[in-house]
Amino acid sequence: MARQRMISSDSSDTSSSQPVPAAKESVPDDSLRPSKLADMIGQRAVIERLDILVDAARKQAECLPHILFDGPPGLGKTTLATVLPKEMGVELTLASGASLSSPKEIMPYLTNLTDHGVLFIDEIHRLPKSVEEFLYTAMEDFRIDIVLGEGLGARTLSMPLKRFSLIGATTRSGMLSAPLRDRFQVREHLDFYELDELARIVSINARKLGVPIDETSTSELARRSRGTPRIANSLLFWVRNFAISRGDGTITLSITRQALEMQQVDIAGLDKQDRRYLETLVSVFGGGPRGIDAIAATMNIPSETLSEEVEPFLLREGFIIRTPQGRRATSKAIDHLGRSGPASPPGGGLF
Repeated sequence: MARQRMISSDSSDTSSSQPVPAAKESVPDDSLRPSKLADMIGQRAVIERLDILVDAARKQAECLPHILFDGPPGLGKTTLATVLPKEMGVELTLASGASLSSPKEIMPYLTNLTDHGVLFIDEIHRLPKSVEEFLYTAMEDFRIDIVLGEGLGARTLSMPLKRFSLIGATTRSGMLSAPLRDRFQVREHLDFYELDELARIVSINARKLGVPIDETSTSELARRSRGTPRIANSLLFWVRNFAISRGDGTITLSITRQALEMQQVDIAGLDKQDRRYLETLVSVFGGGPRGIDAIAATMNIPSETLSEEVEPFLLREGFIIRTPQGRRATSKAIDHLGRSGPASPPGGGLF
């Protein structure tokens, strides 16, 4: 059984750095996350390739290759990173790219790794360049170079490391430097899930939670989950709580719709902010085109929030398109809002 740990980033004395318990994650992740590759639903091509890597590594008594997972949030990057060490029977050490601001802060993680252990760095694209460069020799030669002293008296000490596997997860693989990206022997991209896969996830996790649910309710939850298991699990927990509070604890289609209506998640998976964005673009700007800054100013929301949290789903589902002149609402968005086709105003904002 793999063990999980997190290492203190205080490198004032690396020899005395002690592992500390990993912070407990949210209940949905802890109770619903699969523990074996065979339990994973969706991403079948990725799972098949990873299964081959695990089988080959076990047969040759080697550590896993360095692996980079990329893709939108909530698709299972962290889950895969925690499942692989369990399959290998090795120790997992957790780190976050945002917390590793200098090479001295990653040294305890590297020097405390067990043989064939796995170091998982979440949001690895947030590592500064100095830390990325420090990882080069660790990933390739399983050693780190430490500079002792200053000036003319400085000398470099090469410290060997135990053989390990680095698993990185990122939502923005393009922000990784090419030299670091190329040092991952395996790169896997995770895609959004199909409705039938999400329905199976909801059904299985409802059984884990001990809550009765019918097939129509699982399909309803899957349809409103944006192709993302994390969202499906979050909605399932909310509907479960709603069923316990307002019903007899059984999740029916009626209970599901009432619960999601209270959360303001509609049949297409749009929430209140998504619809407000579309309402602003259609009602205020005549369907566009209009620049993101103009839309954000009208909604009184930072443009970064719209571009990073709201627009990706609307773009993927075809509710809006980007043009050189700005964002434009599609006929699908207009139909969803129950409006007639707007006439675009003259001009338009900058893209």
